[in-house]
Amino acid sequence: MITRTSPPPRRRGLRLAGAAAAPVLLLALTACASPGGQAPAAQPETETEPAARELAAPRLVASYDGGLLVLEGDTLEVAAELELPGFLRVNPAGDGRHVLVSTDAGFRVLDTGLEAEQHGDHAHYYGETPQLTELVFEADHPGHVTTNDGVTALFADGTGEVQLFEASGLADAVAAGGLETLELRTHESAAAHHGVAVALPGGAVLATLGTEETRTGVAVVDASGAELARDERCPGVHGETVAAGGAIVVGCQDGALVFRDGAFTKVASPDTYGRIGTQAGSPESAVVLGDYKADAEAELERPTRVSLVDTEAGALRLVELGTSYTFRSLARGPHGEALVLGTDGAIHVIDPAAGAVTATIPVLHEWTEPLDWQQARPALRVDGHRAYVTDPAASTVHLVDLDAGEVVESVKLPAAPIELSTVAAAH
Repeated sequence: MITRTSPPPRRRGLRLAGAAAAPVLLLALTACASPGGQAPAAQPETETEPAARELAAPRLVASYDGGLLVLEGDTLEVAAELELPGFLRVNPAGDGRHVLVSTDAGFRVLDTGLEAEQHGDHAHYYGETPQLTELVFEADHPGHVTTNDGVTALFADGTGEVQLFEASGLADAVAAGGLETLELRTHESAAAHHGVAVALPGGAVLATLGTEETRTGVAVVDASGAELARDERCPGVHGETVAAGGAIVVGCQDGALVFRDGAFTKVASPDTYGRIGTQAGSPESAVVLGDYKADAEAELERPTRVSLVDTEAGALRLVELGTSYTFRSLARGPHGEALVLGTDGAIHVIDPAAGAVTATIPVLHEWTEPLDWQQARPALRVDGHRAYVTDPAASTVHLVDLDAGEVVESVKLPAAPIELSTVAAAH
């Protein structure tokens, strides 16, 4: 069921870029001596907020063993290094400014200090000092974070509870120093499991079904908790993404489930065991990019094929890359192209409609996927026409111009990056 907590009335208005920073004291002195040779009189002390400096691109956040790095999106300069113990996962909060950090206590809010002003098709970015706030969405074993239709959903694997809130309200909560300004809704799963949930228009929620032992499918409930649809033809359900037209795809051990126009469609794998567990969608394409593993007995399968699920046709095709990849290798480009970072060190560009590799962009040396999923391995993230690729072995991050198909900046970091997140708002 879905429960709703109503907040007290809140004031709405523009939150200035410097609003979260501590005020500084400025002492103003005249530049030259006053008439008559008298010493210049000191002006009274006044409080002012530091001006945010203009940025050419949004910021991104990299986790490392012991903390977080906030990087400038154009120069890859370190804007802040924030210490925080434990294995950290980072996800965009969906509002274009904040990142949610998975910690032992829950989802902690990191303020990247980014502000954006939209002017037609272009945005101007301004940045102040990033800070790790004290705001935490409490969760037992925090798991997946999704944003859809302007609503962010947080899944707690330890309880199966889902917390949902409007992403646009997070800045007010940070400014107020508490979550009381947010209208939090919750969805309670029947049992705890490693799951995921996606907000739907009108207050409905799509959430996985399962227990700690097995996961079977997904269900959709409306804002009152009434079930609208259910499909349990999805053993080992894992991961999600949203495609053009609002279609939602979740992965299964034998293919995928597509939820579109209020109904589910099962898309079967060509193999008896053909697992899709990580997906990447784009509002520019009805085709979803996914991984694809076909060896159920492998300790660690290093697949060389990826899946393309057509959400309109209800069909699946496989594309051979000639190189393996990992769950941090999948992304989508600005035109809906599918991008895969291979262990050969290149980004493979796939035309999702044709189902063919159209280009490769060399970025790294060859690398090998580690056995432990928590161990660092190269990661690919995309923001607009820029792609970012980490190289933990060299403690380096690379900036790739997707239009030019080349690396345009490479920077050595103070620590080896593990996960990478942009702050871009999700669709």
